[in-house]
Formats: sequence, structure tokens, C-alpha cells
Amino acid sequence: MQPALSTDVLAELRRPRPHPALSLVMPTHRREPDNAQDALRLRNLLARAERALQEDPAVTKERRADVLGQLERAVAEIDPAHAEEGLVIYAAPGEHHVWTVARDVPERVVVADTFLTRNLVSAQAAEQPYWAMAVAADRVSLWSGNAERATEYTEDGFPLARTLEAPDAERRERVGDAPSTFRDEQTRQFLREALDALRAVLSADPRPLYVIGEAAALSLLESNGSPHADTTTIQRGGLARGPATAVHEAVEPLRTARETALVTTVLAELDAARGRREYAAGLDEVREAANEGRLRLLAVEEHYRTVVRDYGDHLDPADPEDLDARDDIVDEIVERALETGADVRFVRDDTLSGMGRIAGVLRY
Repeated sequence: MQPALSTDVLAELRRPRPHPALSLVMPTHRREPDNAQDALRLRNLLARAERALQEDPAVTKERRADVLGQLERAVAEIDPAHAEEGLVIYAAPGEHHVWTVARDVPERVVVADTFLTRNLVSAQAAEQPYWAMAVAADRVSLWSGNAERATEYTEDGFPLARTLEAPDAERRERVGDAPSTFRDEQTRQFLREALDALRAVLSADPRPLYVIGEAAALSLLESNGSPHADTTTIQRGGLARGPATAVHEAVEPLRTARETALVTTVLAELDAARGRREYAAGLDEVREAANEGRLRLLAVEEHYRTVVRDYGDHLDPADPEDLDARDDIVDEIVERALETGADVRFVRDDTLSGMGRIAGVLRY
């Protein structure tokens, strides 16, 4: 299973590698009959990758064999049942990585000293991921989610679990029910430990947070202070052990409402920026602002992708068969915007139809 696509993971993938660092990127299909072509396309790309390594004079025979072996192991890890819109494979001496992404990607084979990460960066930004923490008295689980699914996070001490003591028989007989588990000090300490673990995760990978649990659990957590400024609570018990589908279903209505509200906010910011002359729209203007580090907010339509030729001071539409064409220029702009601290928001197609499908608010 691939790890959560966090800021730390992307930073690790970006670091320089011993030459050659091979990146293989290809579009894939989720369902039949379209997915029948994926296996053939992958074989053709693997052949291209092998030729590229053979033709690179800087690649020794030993390193070529190492990278090709890593590539074979990477391919063996691919599960067609979990295909999405794109496949990204990295191979370098001593390592390999496989990612599926829910975003269209171009077909690429690149041999360099670093992995080609812009497609992963763009996919992560488009996913707009969240954390969901499901709380019970004996278990606290953390889930990494997006619009597609939720997956349990099993690092940094999660899940936390403990064994509950049997309720005191005499008190149960006197009160008529078991005392609230969330009132005892052991439970309070258990949840404080969970909050400490959560804060460490949020520090490394900030995302919107949804906390799911019974009213008593949510009240106890709130008394210890909100772990994150962007926190939403969901009063529903029984999800600390999942399943993942139920966690996703619990969060999805609130996530969708949040997304709608964010789009409204983005459009209002773009409109206000236009009045202040702190506005850019279309590929040329937005790329220039991104390269200069002037973007504060970047808005991009979800499925916007275009093939262009780069003439330095401007971009022109190009034929996909043009060998000098650039087919991931939008992902490149997104990556550059994120590197310079911009807030990147993907919006539904046609939301920015009057703005060239990509627009930004400038810092100055």
C-alpha cells in the first residue's frame, strides 16, 4: 500500500538521487473495457525506459541493471484492481516507488538526477485531503481521506488502543447503568495521548480535520483544547474500528459542503483582486506570476490540461505529437505555486471559464 501523499513524502521524493533517477508516468483507466489497453501501454513505456537507460552514456552497466531490477519490482507491485487516472513509477539505484493518482497525467519517461514529481504534487493538491480521527474509549484511529476514499493511517502511534476495565458491579447496581467511561481519569489520559499524537501528525502534514465520536467523547476532547484551527466534529459513535467506507460516508457530506463554500470564497477573492489589479488569468500571466513567486492564491479547474510550446515569454497551443511540446505545464505551475507558498485550490470544470481556466490572486 502506498503511503499517504504528504508534504514530507513529496520532499523526500524531490531530493537528488544518484544518476539515473527514472520517472515513468502514464494515464490509466479504472474500468473495463478501457483498462485493457493499460498493460500494453505500460510494456511500451518500459521498453522506452530501458532504451533511454541504454542510450545514456552517464549510466554504467551496473547502475542500469540495478535500476531495471528496481523497475521490475515496482511493476510487480501494481494492482490493476486499484487503478485510477494515472500511474507514477520512480526507480533509482537501490529504490523504487509506485503511486496511483486520481488525476489525469501525461505519458512521460524521464531520466535525470531527480524524480519528476510535478504530477504527484498536482494530484495531492487536487485531492484536497483531510484527516479524520474516530474516537472510542478503548481505541482512537486516524484516517487519511479525500473525495474518493478514506484509508486508515497506521504510523506515528496510530491507532491507539487499550483494554477497558469491567464496570464496578456495586455502582452499576446503585445507579442502574455503567458509569460513563469518559469520566474516569484513565480515559482522559488516553485521549490526551491521542491528541498529542494527532498534533504531531498535523504539524508534519496540516489538513482539515474531522473528529468523529459520541457526544461524551467529543466533549472530553474539546475540554483539552482544539488540536487544529480547521476542525469539524461529527457526533457518531462506533467508527473507531472503521470500516473505511463508513468513515468516508460520515465525512463526505461535510467535506462536500466545505468544498462548495471554499469555491465561493475563491471566486470572491479573484473578483476582489481584479478590482485591486492584483489578478492574473490564463497560462501566460499565471505562469509568469508563479515563476516570480507573486501568487498568493492559485485557482485551477480540476481537469484542465493543455499541450503547449514554450517560447520563453509566451506559451502557444501545440499538437500532442510535437516533440517540443509541453504536456504538463499546468502541473508545473501548480508545483511552482506551492513551492513559493501559494494556496492552491482546484475547482470544478467551467468554474473559471471566463478566466482561461486558471487564475490567481497576486501578493503584489
